[in-house]
Parts: sequence; structure tokens; C-alpha cells
Amino acid sequence: MRKFKRHNIHLIFFIIVAGLLFGGTSAFGQNAKTLTRKGNKLYKEKKYSEAEVAYRKALEKNPKFGKAQFNLGDALYQEKNYPEADKAFQLTIKNSKNNTLKAKSWYNFGNSLMKQKKYEKAVNAYIHSLRLNPNDFNAKYNLTYAKKKLKNKKQQQKKNKKKKQNKNKNKNKNKNKNKNKNKNKNKNKNKNKNQKNKNKQNKNNQNKQNKNKQNQNQKNNQNQQKQGKQNRKPQISKQEAKRMLDALKNNEKKTLKKLEKKKAKAVKAKPNVINW
Repeated sequence: MRKFKRHNIHLIFFIIVAGLLFGGTSAFGQNAKTLTRKGNKLYKEKKYSEAEVAYRKALEKNPKFGKAQFNLGDALYQEKNYPEADKAFQLTIKNSKNNTLKAKSWYNFGNSLMKQKKYEKAVNAYIHSLRLNPNDFNAKYNLTYAKKKLKNKKQQQKKNKKKKQNKNKNKNKNKNKNKNKNKNKNKNKNKNKNQKNKNKQNKNNQNKQNKNKQNQNQKNNQNQQKQGKQNRKPQISKQEAKRMLDALKNNEKKTLKKLEKKKAKAVKAKPNVINW
């Protein structure tokens, strides 16, 4: 599809010339129109900045001179100063009572909006232009083009939104995945730490048990040694044992002799029996 079309200011230029030839105007009006004609000449020579200056001077003479306002918008458009061109076309629409001029202003306003990719507003501008001039082929063409661009823009926005949502979804998914990964990592870390502490505790307990066992064994050995000492009989030589045995025998003989003596005495002391 070809790019949109736009009106130029030639028609407005000829309207101004016709006005000068066939209608009388005041000195005030002629000054504004003279400056506008000067601007038109500069515009045709593609000296858009100088044409802008001429149109602004014309508007200083007559702020409501719609043709100068419209052509100022065209000059600004050619300078790619679209926001200022928009203002000029809107002022023309607001102040002019000429429907043909207003239709052209809506049309050029739509073209400026298209350059700024404001497709929805451009569609609205072309519709207004066609209401005032339903037979404008260029307005119809540009309206269709603007609608297509608007549709493509909305589809792209929808696609970008979905892409962004998927990106955020994947981002959240990865975030949760990393979160779970870190959680598991911390869990394993804590588990290993707990196991390490447990092993350390078991080792300490084992060492303690071994120490207690060692102390107990040492204590038992000491008790056994002590008990062994107490139960151990003194050992004597054979000669000493013989001597002790002989002594016991001698003592035994002496004891028997004493007993025999005591027995003999007892017999002698027996009392006399008296017969009655």
C-alpha cells in the first residue's frame, strides 16, 4: 500500500490571488494577505523556515486570518515540526467558518498525526475531514491506511504485552526455581551441618565413653591390685617352717605333760566314802 497523501497549499494560494483580483479589502487585510503571498512564494521555493516567518507576520496583522494560519501549519509540517503544525491546523479548524478550509485542515492535521504514529487520532481527523467533504478521495485513502496502521499497532501491542507477560512468567518461574534451588541448597547445607554436628557429638560421646571406660579399667586394676595385696599370704622358707613345726610339737608335749600332772593331782584328792 502506498503511503498516505497530503494536500499542498496551492489551492489556498489561488484563493488568495482571486480574492485580491475580484474583491476589495481594507489596508489591514491587504497587509496580511501580502505577507501571506510572500510566504506562499517562499514555500514554493521550498524555503519553509522563511515562509513560516512570513505567515507568522501575517497573523500578527490579522490573528484570525485562516488561510495564513493554514499555510503556517503546512510550513511547519515541511519543517517536521509536527506538534506546532498540529496547533496551527487546530486553530484554523476552530476559527474558520469556511468548511472547505476546515476539511483541508482536518486532513492535514491527520497527516501530521500519522507522522507521529498517532494512528487513532489520525483516523478521527480523517473522519472529520470526510464529514465536511465526503468526496475527498485522498481523505478516504488515508483513512483506510490509518485504520490498517492502527490495527497493526494494536496487534503489535497485544503481541508485545503477551511477550512481556511470558517473559515475566518465565522470570518468575526462574526466580521460583532459583528460590527452590537455594532453599534446597540451604536445606542440604543445614543437613550437612547438622550431620557434622551430630558426628562431632557422637565422636565426643565416644571419646567420653572411652575415657570413662579407661578410667573404670584403671580403677578396677587398682582395686584388683589392692585386693591381691590383701589376700596374698606371706611366704616362709622350708627351714623356718620346720622350725615352727618343731616349736609347735614341743609346745604340744609340754601341754600334755601339764595335763597329765593335773590329772594325777585330781586322783589324789579324791574324797573318802562314808558308809552309813
